[in-house]
Amino acid sequence: MTKTSSVTNKAADHGDDLILTIDNGTQSVRALLFDLQGNLVAKSRIELEAYFSRNPGWAEQNADYFWQMLGECCQLLWRQKEVIDKGYREKVTAVTVTTQRGTVINLDKNGQALRPAILWLDQRLCQKNKAMPWYWRAAFTLIGQRKVIDYFRRKSQANWLEQHEPEVWKNTDKFLLLSGFLTHRLSGQYKDSIGSIVGYLPFDYKKQNWAKAWDWKWHALPVKKSMLPTLVKPGDKLGEITAEAAAHTGIKVGTSLMASASDKACEVLGSGCISPNTASLSYGTTATINTNNINYVEPQAFIPPYPSAIPDHYNSEVMIYRGFWMVNWFKQEFGQNEIDKAETLGVSAESLFDQLVAQVAPGSMGLMLQPYWSPGLKNLEAKGAIIGFGDVHTRAHIYRSILEGLAYALREGKETLEKRQKCKITRLIVSGGGSQSDAALQLTADIFNLPAHRPHTFETSGLGAAINAAVGKGYFDNYQQATDAMTRVEQTFYPDQANVMLYNKLYQQVYRKMYRQLKPIYQNIKKITGYPE
Repeated sequence: MTKTSSVTNKAADHGDDLILTIDNGTQSVRALLFDLQGNLVAKSRIELEAYFSRNPGWAEQNADYFWQMLGECCQLLWRQKEVIDKGYREKVTAVTVTTQRGTVINLDKNGQALRPAILWLDQRLCQKNKAMPWYWRAAFTLIGQRKVIDYFRRKSQANWLEQHEPEVWKNTDKFLLLSGFLTHRLSGQYKDSIGSIVGYLPFDYKKQNWAKAWDWKWHALPVKKSMLPTLVKPGDKLGEITAEAAAHTGIKVGTSLMASASDKACEVLGSGCISPNTASLSYGTTATINTNNINYVEPQAFIPPYPSAIPDHYNSEVMIYRGFWMVNWFKQEFGQNEIDKAETLGVSAESLFDQLVAQVAPGSMGLMLQPYWSPGLKNLEAKGAIIGFGDVHTRAHIYRSILEGLAYALREGKETLEKRQKCKITRLIVSGGGSQSDAALQLTADIFNLPAHRPHTFETSGLGAAINAAVGKGYFDNYQQATDAMTRVEQTFYPDQANVMLYNKLYQQVYRKMYRQLKPIYQNIKKITGYPE
């Protein structure tokens, strides 16, 4: 379905113009061509070797590998017959890049990578850091956040590098996120979008800029201001495609490179979630529920909201770190039969896994899953749990309980966000890889007791980045106009009230009590085994 009624005259006057979004995720890089109605007119995709591990828990990738794959992906796009026949490359007026969050790269004074990138999935922790000034230690103790700050410092890649690879750190001229690295490769500029800054960096989330000189983060991290890129707002111009980048990617020399935001922030925008009463629920590698706010709303006390893809706005986010990764874990460990059968039948594996879910009644016969496969800042000792096993349970029950457990956790996040932002969430837009599953969307609608809407395109992150470029290039006056024109709902799943009643009882009487009652056991496991760090 193509929506044109809300397109402004400016956009209508440039109806043939296209925007190229490069979406560098964890599992793949994609080159996406969008028109000004939000239609995905062409796409290329290259699977990535997500990471390699030189030690248990490490996750690294060569920085130049990302650049190489980006170039190959773009060239693959331009070789498509329809792209050639319709002259799409000549119609591209802007390029924008959205990437995975929190992946860091060390560059020397010549702009060359000094070591592999440390990915957001990396689990390494540095040793005990040197003491911060006494007044900061006293302040953190007073507000009960000393453990959280200590974890922030131990998790910081910069601190680990200074301790374990001092020569690398000494020779680091620029310390960039993947978004900043790709911006430099494309434009020659050391710039990055405010909307991309998420990670263990000296960033002031409230002011949405690098922290002031007196801020505690400069004492907590060895990073210097000169090592960081210049920040611009989403929708602003980062630079232009250089001749070298054009040769590598096939993008026209001089094409505007526009700032967008991180993949999660772009996903929120690309789902059309621009007000706090609409939640963007993402079933991605990391499962999240986000709302967009003009006010600074901490999703949990002392946990900041991230920069939104809309300038001067915030995304209040509750995150389930391993999220839909657990579904992939199940498929790898227990789902080979469906994967092989799907290949034989020439159908998607997702459709067969949906059939697996359909074999089991809502509630999974009392099998309840707590999806803390990785801990968070507020529950550092947490582990995953599945309780309620009986001899009736099969792998189909386990699979359904994973989907239900994720939805329970995200419902809990929704209720937390409603309290923090003092605004009810009345609408759910579901995106990410898991949104392709009808079963996942139906049980989401049932557990939340809200309609679950699927957007018109699976590529919501790429679309959000394209919206940034469209507004920045002046095709739309504001983000309301742009989302009205470029986003829409394709399918809606309505709650089944019988299932709503069942799920509500399980959520209130079982799920909500699980963490509190299992926490002492988790703590004992950690004391005895040292896991998780």
